[in-house]
Amino acid sequence: MRKRLQEIVVISGKGGTGKTSITASFAVLGGDDIVLADCDVDAADMHLLMEPHVQQTEAFFSGAIAKIDPDLCTGCGLCEEVCRFDAIFEQGDKYVIDPMNCEGCGYGPRVCPEAAIDMFDANVGDWYKSTTRLGTPLVHAKLGIGADNSGKLVTKVKDEAKRLAIAEEKPILLIDGPPGVGCPVVAALAGADYVIIVSEPTVSGIHDLKRVQELIEKFRIRSGCIINKFDINLDVTAEIKEFLSNAGIDHISDIPYDTTFTKAMTEGKTLIEYSSNGTGQYLSTSWHKIKQLIQLESEKK
Repeated sequence: MRKRLQEIVVISGKGGTGKTSITASFAVLGGDDIVLADCDVDAADMHLLMEPHVQQTEAFFSGAIAKIDPDLCTGCGLCEEVCRFDAIFEQGDKYVIDPMNCEGCGYGPRVCPEAAIDMFDANVGDWYKSTTRLGTPLVHAKLGIGADNSGKLVTKVKDEAKRLAIAEEKPILLIDGPPGVGCPVVAALAGADYVIIVSEPTVSGIHDLKRVQELIEKFRIRSGCIINKFDINLDVTAEIKEFLSNAGIDHISDIPYDTTFTKAMTEGKTLIEYSSNGTGQYLSTSWHKIKQLIQLESEKK
C-alpha cells in the first residue's frame, strides 16, 4: 500500500534566517523520497543551489490588463480621467496604457465611447518543472517584475508539485515557503501536514516567530521550529524556547552560527554536501527528527 503524501512547508517570519539553505539541505537528505517546490516566487533562489535542468515551462496568467487599440482611439481622454492608477497617458493624439501601472479594474472599457479598450489576461510570470543536479524533481516559478498575484502563483506551484509527487509515488513534498505572513505564505500553508519555522535569536526574529505562529494556528497545522544561529544571543534563544513550549511548537533543533553556510553557498552547494560533519550533522539530526514527527502526525489522521 502506497504511503500517504506528506506536505512539509518550511517558512520564516523574516528573510535572511537561512530558510532556503536549510530546505535545500533537507532535499539532499531526503533523496529519492522528495519532490521539491520553491514557493518563494517573489524572490526565488532555490535554483542557485539546486541547478535545475528545466524540462517544462509554462506562462502563468492571472488578473487582467487593459490595452487601447490605436486605430479606434479618438483621443477623447475619458479613460485617463477615470483611471485612479495613473496608468493611462496621452501620446501624440492618442492614449496608451502603462502595463506596469494598470490594475485591471475594467473601468476604462466601460467609459470608452469607441470601444477602443479591451481587457486581456495578464501574464504575470512563468512556472517550471525541472530536475535538479541531484536528480530531485523541482517545481518552481518566476514572478514578473512588479507583478501581483504571487499568492495564486504559489498555489499553482504547489498544485503542480503535488500532482508530480503523486504521479511519481514520492512520499514527501518539501516546500520552500515565502517569508513573512502575507498572502503567499497563506497559499503555501494551505493543505500542509507539517510546518517548519526557521527562526533566529534576535528581537525581530522572535517577534516574527510569534506572528507566524498566530497564522499557523488558524490552519490548525502542527509545527516545529529550528533556531538557526542560536549561539549569537543565548538570552533570546532561551526566550524562544520558552515561547515554543508554551505555544505547543515542537523544538526541532538548535543550529550554531557557522561561516560554512556562506562558504557552501559561494560554491553552489548545500551545507550537508559541503560539510556532513559539524553543522551538517545538526541538519542531519534535524531531518531525522522531522521524519519521525510527520510519521507520528500521519498516524493520528
